[in-house]
Amino acid sequence: MTSIMPAPMGPPRASQAGPVVILGIGNTLLADEGIGVHVLHRLRDILPSNSDIELVDGGTLSFNLLPAIEAAGSLIVIDAANLGQSPGSVRCLTGEDFDRHLGQSRHTAHEVGLRELLDMARLNGHRPARRALIGVQPLRVDWGDMPTEIVAAALPLMTSLALDLADRWYRSLIEDGCRG
Repeated sequence: MTSIMPAPMGPPRASQAGPVVILGIGNTLLADEGIGVHVLHRLRDILPSNSDIELVDGGTLSFNLLPAIEAAGSLIVIDAANLGQSPGSVRCLTGEDFDRHLGQSRHTAHEVGLRELLDMARLNGHRPARRALIGVQPLRVDWGDMPTEIVAAALPLMTSLALDLADRWYRSLIEDGCRG
């Protein structure tokens, strides 16, 4: 994990230079609610150990995640989310769409914690410049150690979306570094 750095002086700014971080959140004891962690496990199986993409198991969130979020130049959050769609539906919300989604009421079981963490990072001048939520509409958030069949069927798509977005953002960081 990264070390905690003091906040910079001056106006808050978005952090652009840090790594691409994929944060899987959820409680794996509550069926579909744990989908973010399940996707993260799939990503760990796919990505090489020397990957430049940092995978963070956020579980049910805590303020201990703030250093990882602040260090990220690009943040991809994977979670069950109330998308107002049929169970198993997947959406990828980026930038301002992601921010608006968190600002609305009761969108994920972790909304308050995630929104607070991103607000703290912004106030400290270290909010990731690129932010996304890859969310799936849950069918059941109740006791159960595996996602329901319809939500589990979304695992490959969510994994692919996370890999594609992380790769695109990582490549743009490399290109920007070569030009600058």
